[in-house]
Amino acid sequence: MVIFPAYESYQSADISWLSSVPSHWRTTRLKREAKIQTGVTLGKVYAVEVESRPYLRVANVQAGFLDLRHVKNIEVPRSEALKSELRPNDVVLTEGGDIDKLGRGAIWSGQIKGCIHQNHVFAVRPDPTTLNPKFLTYILESPHGRSYFQVTAKQTTNLAATNRSTLGRFPLFLPPRAEQDQIVAYLRAQDAHIARFIKAKRELIKLLTEQKLRIIDHAVTRGLDPNVRLKPSGIEWLGEVPEHWEVKPLKRWVRINARTLSEKTDPDFEFRYVDIGSVKTGRLVKELEHIRFEAAPSRARRVLRRGDTIISTVRTYLRAIWYVDEDADDLIASTGFAVLTPGKGVEPEYLGYVIQSSSFVNRVTANSIGIAYPAIAETVLGRFLVALPSTVDEQQSIVAHIKSESTPLDDAITRSEEEIKLIREYRDRLIADVVTGQIDVRGWRPGPDDVASDEELAVLGDDETELREDELGDGGE
Repeated sequence: MVIFPAYESYQSADISWLSSVPSHWRTTRLKREAKIQTGVTLGKVYAVEVESRPYLRVANVQAGFLDLRHVKNIEVPRSEALKSELRPNDVVLTEGGDIDKLGRGAIWSGQIKGCIHQNHVFAVRPDPTTLNPKFLTYILESPHGRSYFQVTAKQTTNLAATNRSTLGRFPLFLPPRAEQDQIVAYLRAQDAHIARFIKAKRELIKLLTEQKLRIIDHAVTRGLDPNVRLKPSGIEWLGEVPEHWEVKPLKRWVRINARTLSEKTDPDFEFRYVDIGSVKTGRLVKELEHIRFEAAPSRARRVLRRGDTIISTVRTYLRAIWYVDEDADDLIASTGFAVLTPGKGVEPEYLGYVIQSSSFVNRVTANSIGIAYPAIAETVLGRFLVALPSTVDEQQSIVAHIKSESTPLDDAITRSEEEIKLIREYRDRLIADVVTGQIDVRGWRPGPDDVASDEELAVLGDDETELREDELGDGGE
């Protein structure tokens, strides 16, 4: 690892969260270095002729990249469209949302001809002679950018927002343009290495998860006795099952959504909220957010207890499934989940493995309705035939076998996830040090492995991009 020196001299930044910057860097404000463009307001009715234009909404703008898989169209007058039209090298930023997501941004490269943006997304158009757009996005990603939005944002119960004037006052400490270009080249090179590391770890996690699912699939469809006699299950995706197993609709084995958070709950009651972005393929993938009932989203309604299994009924291709393996009275799930509470004769953890199995998940995805956000009704889930061993003892034996075989895989998955977390923390610290001039990278020169395409670097995007159910809408309009 190359150790870079500090700059020769520094000046005070005169900001509580940033002590000093290099002496030759220029102190300025964003409004002096860029045009800040506001977007069109949705839902307006016009008395003049309109035209259809694609537009960016909050859900399309992620931290460091754009998610353009689902871009909507809007009808607006041509004069309005021209005022909100995006140009290559614009930096698009979110105007509101969760406080830690406020002001996230990415560079528009002209991917969609004639695209405009809505009013909950700003388009910042840097002066090309003084401000490198990518340098700006790195600054916004850094603790300096995050701190500014956290201090200046207008906050309601669980959302935050900024405005054009506040954004315009964003403090910039700018090196000469050529030095900005050098900083961007260096950080992009480091991003190339970090992206490849994360991609390799994600591929390893995928392989380990697939291996674990094969163990689960075999155990919950054939049991542990290789010589057991089989019978047709009557389930297309499952085939034959051990002769002594019972086949019933899921609703005969479990209660579905048995507990719901009351509207009369104490406003100060604080719970941990499980949304679709919290779980994947049988495990928690992020720390759960703590929310007071008074500030809770309207979809936070399903009460969870140890032994429940939850499965997402929206975006079903994500395999958002979790067996609740902890004692807690503060776990609340989104109404985007079906909560399955095992009945008599059902080992809770065994049910959790059945719901994770390919035979069950394949039926869920096959019976889901919708293309972009496929969903399934809970009544349809309840009619699915499920085969279970006739005794709890046999179910418990199968659970013990699955745990024994999959524990080394789970440990390897956990290590890989921790390594991804650590490399992301390193990247955050590196960006902070470089864009605020705490280290001097002017002497760095690129090597042959320091180049990566935008597609490769997209892996650096937040894992929540595909998972956050509260961004399925248009961002508060």
